[in-house]
Amino acid sequence: MLISRRALMIAAGASVVAGPVLAADAAGPTPVERHGKLSVRGNQVIDAHGQPVTLRGMSLFWSQWGPRFYNADAIGWLARDWKASLLRVAVAVPSGGYLQHPARETAKAERAIDAAIANGLYVIVDWHAHDPEPEAAATFFTHIATKYGHLPNIIYEPWNEPLEHHTWPVDVKPYHMALIPRIRAIDPDNLIVAGTPRWSSDVDVAAADPLPFDNVAYVMHFYATSHGQAYRDKVTRAMERGAAVFVTEYGTTEATGDGVIDAEETQAWWDFMEANHISYANWSLNDKRESAAALVRGAPAIGGWTDAHITRSGKMVRDQLRRMAT
Repeated sequence: MLISRRALMIAAGASVVAGPVLAADAAGPTPVERHGKLSVRGNQVIDAHGQPVTLRGMSLFWSQWGPRFYNADAIGWLARDWKASLLRVAVAVPSGGYLQHPARETAKAERAIDAAIANGLYVIVDWHAHDPEPEAAATFFTHIATKYGHLPNIIYEPWNEPLEHHTWPVDVKPYHMALIPRIRAIDPDNLIVAGTPRWSSDVDVAAADPLPFDNVAYVMHFYATSHGQAYRDKVTRAMERGAAVFVTEYGTTEATGDGVIDAEETQAWWDFMEANHISYANWSLNDKRESAAALVRGAPAIGGWTDAHITRSGKMVRDQLRRMAT
C-alpha cells in the first residue's frame, strides 16, 4: 500500500500546513511510498512488494557533538538534492549524550526522525554506544517504538558498535536477546539491525549463531582505507549462512574517520553492496575537520550546499547517491 507523505506526517504528529506542492512532492514517490514496510526474507531485506531493496544515504554525527544538521531543512536537502533514501540518526549515549541528558538527546532525535518521515525517508534510530546500556536503551526504544513504531519508515539499531572485547555469545547476543523483545512488544514487525562484535564487523560470527527473531539483519561497518576484501569476505560468509546484512555506517577513509581517502576501495565496496542488495549509510553528515566529514567547516546548517561546502568524501558520496537514484 502506498502511503502519502502528508499521511505519514499526520500519523507522526507533525503539523501540516495547506499550501502549494513542495518540490520534493513534485519529484514523484518518496522511497517509503515506493517500497513500503521492510522485512527480511532469507539473506535479503525486501520491500512490501517482495523485492530486494537497497537503501542509500547518510548518517548524522554523534548527536551531542554534531547537532547542527539535526534539522528539517538539512534533511530535506539531503532527500531532494543528494537523493538519499536513508537517514541514520546517531543518538549519542555516553560522553554528555543520552545518559546525562535523556530529554535533550531524545528531542534532537525526534526532530531528525520527523524530518525523515516528512521527506519519505527510511530512518535508522541508532543507539550510538560502544558499551551496553540495556536499561537506558530499553527506556529510549520503548519511547521511540510507542511514538513511531506504526510507521514503515523506522529501523531500530539497538547497539551501534560493540567493541573487540564484547563477544557474540557472552555479551552481544544476550544484549539483543533482552532488548529486542522489549521493542517487539510495541512494534512487532519493523526492521531491526543488530550490532555485531569488533566494531560491528563480525557479521559472519553472528550469522553462525543467529538471533531467533524475524525481521532482523546484522550490522556491518567498514572504513574503506582500512577494511578491504577480507571484510567483504566476512559479509559473503554471513550471507552464505543465511543472514541479511545492513551497512549502517561506512567511511571512505581510514578507520579513525580521518587520514587517507581510498576512492578505489570505496568503489569496490559500493559495487559489492549494490550487487548483493545491501543498504548503506555514509559517516557522516557533519562539518568536523576530518576526512570522513561530508561538509567543510562552517557549511550552512540548513542545506543548500554548493560544491564549495562539500568535502572530497562528501562529493564522492553525493555523486554515488545521485547516480544510483537515477
